[in-house]
Amino acid sequence: MKIDIPKPENRRVVIIGGGFAGLTLAKSLIKAKLQVVLIDKNNYHAFPPLLYQVATADLEATAIAFPFRKIFRNKKNFFFRLAEVLNINPDNQSISTNIGDISYDYLIIATGSKTNFFNMEGLKIRSMPMKNINQAINLRHMILQNFEQALGMANQRKKKSIMNYVIAGGGPTGVELAGALGEIKKNVLPSEYPELESDLMQVNLIQAGDRILPMFSEKSSAKAQEFLEDLGVKVQLNSRVTDYFGDFIQTNNNEDLVAHTLIWTAGVTASPIQGIGESILKDSNRIEVDKFNEVKHYKNIFAIGDVSSIISEDIPRGLPMIAPVAIQQAQKLTKNLKRLIEGKKMLPFKYKDKGSMATIGKNKAVVEMGKFQMHGRIAWYIWMLVHLLSLVGFSKKINVFITWTVNYFSKDRGVQLILRRFDFHKLKEQRKEQIKIENEN
Repeated sequence: MKIDIPKPENRRVVIIGGGFAGLTLAKSLIKAKLQVVLIDKNNYHAFPPLLYQVATADLEATAIAFPFRKIFRNKKNFFFRLAEVLNINPDNQSISTNIGDISYDYLIIATGSKTNFFNMEGLKIRSMPMKNINQAINLRHMILQNFEQALGMANQRKKKSIMNYVIAGGGPTGVELAGALGEIKKNVLPSEYPELESDLMQVNLIQAGDRILPMFSEKSSAKAQEFLEDLGVKVQLNSRVTDYFGDFIQTNNNEDLVAHTLIWTAGVTASPIQGIGESILKDSNRIEVDKFNEVKHYKNIFAIGDVSSIISEDIPRGLPMIAPVAIQQAQKLTKNLKRLIEGKKMLPFKYKDKGSMATIGKNKAVVEMGKFQMHGRIAWYIWMLVHLLSLVGFSKKINVFITWTVNYFSKDRGVQLILRRFDFHKLKEQRKEQIKIENEN
């Protein structure tokens, strides 16, 4: 069965994945003499840097998601299909999906990454990842339900466990989430849950290295840790989680933590697709590509974003798995596809590091752009501006700006609604079944 898409007048570019890389490429190719087909298992583009605000009830999920069909409305050379890609067939230049097959002239793999549990089954079954919108919503419901359940608990150990949050991973995601939970402890609990002692809620950030935000300078890392500790977050360095048993967390330094909730942000791994030889899969399952982002040993197949890895003497483990790399790769590939059509040689990709930033709560952020470093209120304003401008759609930018403005002048969390009962036991059983299926395959 073939996917029903009109035969292209020119050449067809099939893009698998609508994250930063895939969306940027699709938007950039709209005016080219190409048919663009985007395939994704969701019908929307999400903005991962703000997932933690969905998880901590600062933003609605709809504020950071935008439907593909609305983005590309009235674009006659664009087609979207909601599907899951099962296999790539390089010999006949086609891909197989759960809704049918489709041929391509150029194939771009932009499937991104997923949470890496480092083969620790206890973590995969019981921890709470935060890599997509559904996971962020689950986490939000769990946090709110934990507060409600704690109100009726007489057993102090269980009460302490359900009010204790442990975040594994001291990168930007873990640090920003820890800061948001610290603000909940400081501002939300006293007003919304006066019957609960604020000190009952503990926020622990566990980092395997000797400092948080290791991609930043030592000064910025130290400042970020200072901001977190001001919010009551306990930062544990040179420590890593070795197992999780549902109500306590085991670490490598023999210090077990009593906690009902472990949020796992400690690593990601690429999401390659079957049909690409395992010999070109490098660290974290990333697909090795050349300097033009073309997949090694394959013709007219490219990989960009987290799923790709350009390896050289300067970057033996590839570029970092971050949004700026994905966006720049998509921009360069746009130019190269146009050059291929015109019979010109492709231009090599070179990443330009424009800096890093992370927020740790209201008026608290760290920003680095080259030699420029800033910490505190002004850095926080810069962080907000950059993230606002990066959102898709003018209406989204306005809505998020209004929400942030209201939140700035109040201590409320805007969406403290338990709209559906989060059944963690059911989720664990589903994960066990998934692991069983994966092991059988």
